[in-house]
Amino acid sequence: MNGSPHYLDELLFAVFPYMAFFTFFLVTIQRYRMQSFSYSSLSSQFLENQQHFWGLVPFHYGILAVLTGHILGFLIPREVLLFNSVPLRLYFLEVSGLIFALLTLVGLCAAIARRLSESKIRRVTTTSDWVVFVLLVIQVVSGIWVALFHPWGSSWFAATATPYLWSLLKLNPEIQSIAAMPLAVKVHIVNAYALIGFFPFTRLVHILVVPNPYLWRKPQVVRWYRRAGA
Repeated sequence: MNGSPHYLDELLFAVFPYMAFFTFFLVTIQRYRMQSFSYSSLSSQFLENQQHFWGLVPFHYGILAVLTGHILGFLIPREVLLFNSVPLRLYFLEVSGLIFALLTLVGLCAAIARRLSESKIRRVTTTSDWVVFVLLVIQVVSGIWVALFHPWGSSWFAATATPYLWSLLKLNPEIQSIAAMPLAVKVHIVNAYALIGFFPFTRLVHILVVPNPYLWRKPQVVRWYRRAGA
């Protein structure tokens, strides 16, 4: 089809994004108005802290760095392309992004292993938690796959994905460039929309109202006291 958009591309890249963002804003606002008390991470740190720390800290550092890179590519694409015009700087940016993505995956796997191995944590894990984990794994793995097998993503993101994303904001989706992208790139983009749409149904909403302290606070010490012979 010579790169021309298929009807499925139209659905996934011109319709689904608006559905995801509409759901995000509508449910987020409604949940805050009706159930503001639920804007909490419902942390299980007091049930188990050591694995929690080593899972969540790498994940947060990694995901924040990766998201920052995506945001910069969206907001200042020309500057990113100018930075990448020097091969050494391009290599540095690509390797750094891959390292942070791998760090994210390590933290995510540790968090999942903790949920599976600790019975107390498993009992408080909801279906929505598992859905989020699945979506996050798909997102991170597809991103790593793109970085490994479709390199120089920082440049083609700024040159190709950014104009597409701006066209969505202008309510005039131009999906021709995205329709020609490899399957892994399409999976990465569509899964991001799925995460955005599912976001307000999860405990992740606490990100919107409370700064995350995992990156700077010291590990908490939890002591349990019980009577002798109890």
